[in-house]
This record gives sequence, C-alpha cells and structure tokens, in this order.
Amino acid sequence: MMNDLLANVSSLVRHEADLARTEIADDVKKVGASFGTMALALVLAITGLNVLATSLVALVIWAGLPPLWATVLVGAGLLLIALILFYSAKSALQQIGFVPTRTAQNVKRDAATIKDTFNDK
Repeated sequence: MMNDLLANVSSLVRHEADLARTEIADDVKKVGASFGTMALALVLAITGLNVLATSLVALVIWAGLPPLWATVLVGAGLLLIALILFYSAKSALQQIGFVPTRTAQNVKRDAATIKDTFNDK
C-alpha cells in the first residue's frame, strides 16, 4: 500500500514537473515574440529614418516649411511611431507571467490530497 502511494506521488511529481516545463516554454515563446516585435520597431525606426526622412523633409520644404523645421517635424514623427511600437511590445512583455500558475495550483491540490490520504489512514 505504501509502495503504491509513493509510486503515485513520484509519478505525480514527474507530471507536475512536465507541466511546469511546458508552461515555461510557452512563456519563453511569448517573450521571444515580444522581443521580436521590439526588434521590428527598431528596424522600422532606422529604416524610416534612413530611407524616408530625406524625401519627407523635401516634401515638407516643398510645402513651404523652412528646412530646419521640416527636419524637426519629420524626425519627431518617425520617433513617435517607433516609441508607440516599442511601448506596445513592452506592455505585452510585462503581461507575461513567468510563474507556472497551473502547476502551482495542481501542486497545492495534490499536496492536499496526499495530506488527506495520510490523515485517513
């Protein structure tokens, strides 16, 4: 009887460890996606500044704004877009919990069951 109980507890611990690994792997994937989005924001910011900035400044100058103010306007607009993307990804990253919550709940439930089993005997 005791051997069966110990075997069941051992099996339960292995299953909970597997669940914890799965939860952590899922969180790592979410972190990778958030970092990927942050990297995309950086690439877009650099690309935007290098490729479009000159033509946008020329367009604003053509519309009548002095060259200095055209440059400031275009630069500020591109940086604003980059900041929005960055903070969006940062917010998504902060919402990821690095604690395997399902595993913790299962372990508490299993511990209570084991305790009840020992108290009944």
